[in-house]
Amino acid sequence: MKTLLYIATCLAVFGLAFWAYRENYTTQQVLKETRSLQRQIGASQVRLSVLRAEWAYLNRPDRLRELAELNFGRLSLLPLRPEQFGRVDEVAYPPQEDELLDFTNGVEVSSLGANGQTATGTQP
Repeated sequence: MKTLLYIATCLAVFGLAFWAYRENYTTQQVLKETRSLQRQIGASQVRLSVLRAEWAYLNRPDRLRELAELNFGRLSLLPLRPEQFGRVDEVAYPPQEDELLDFTNGVEVSSLGANGQTATGTQP
């Protein structure tokens, strides 16, 4: 009986050792993938900051003004003036209707007869 207990204990230890070994390698693989993803995220953030800097550089008002002057004949661009912009109170909003829904041909709905009873309360 002791031999059977020793064998079962030994098999349990080997099984747990195999499981721990496998989990260790799985964890290492996940950590490696996480590091790779973090490097990709960092590279994407650097690229995004470069793109934002380029966008800011290309959208400088003095550069855009020069481009508008150079291409005036071909595009007929005019510089923006404050009078060209409207105020918020000048925006035309759609008129509000007093009634949300207009029911002209309504349908009368009743729960009478829902459980098999008639209007008099008797079974048909």
